[in-house]
Amino acid sequence: MTVTEEQAEQPIDILLVEPNPGDTRLFTENLRDAKLLNTIYAVSDGESALDFVHQRGDHTDKPQPDVILLEPQLPDRDGMDVLAELNDEPALSEIPVIVLTSSDAGERIVKSHDIDADTYIQKPVSAEDFADFVRSIEEFWFTIVRNPSSTTE
Repeated sequence: MTVTEEQAEQPIDILLVEPNPGDTRLFTENLRDAKLLNTIYAVSDGESALDFVHQRGDHTDKPQPDVILLEPQLPDRDGMDVLAELNDEPALSEIPVIVLTSSDAGERIVKSHDIDADTYIQKPVSAEDFADFVRSIEEFWFTIVRNPSSTTE
């Protein structure tokens, strides 16, 4: 799919929910280096993720994210709790959620909770894998979210 100039110029707000500081740094650096215009916000636990999307506490001045990258294994409230709350609230259920899995088994575990995300992407394990990861995020965003009519053709 070809991205139009207008689509490429529209920045997106990405909320990364990742407990590992090293992974957070790799994600944010690689997403910032991508051609996709974006603003990355990162939180490290489920409670902070919910505060961010509800725009409460330390996050009252933050924008509603356009997409959420969610690690399912989080301290405090885990990713399944976060995903369930997002899906249960109509105002939040429209935010696309990409669950970051470590393997196909991780995707099956998430799905076994009967909670659906918009898509599942395997977390990159090496620096080289991040380029493919960023392309996957871009493809998801432009194909599914920005141009939903292309999925019904």
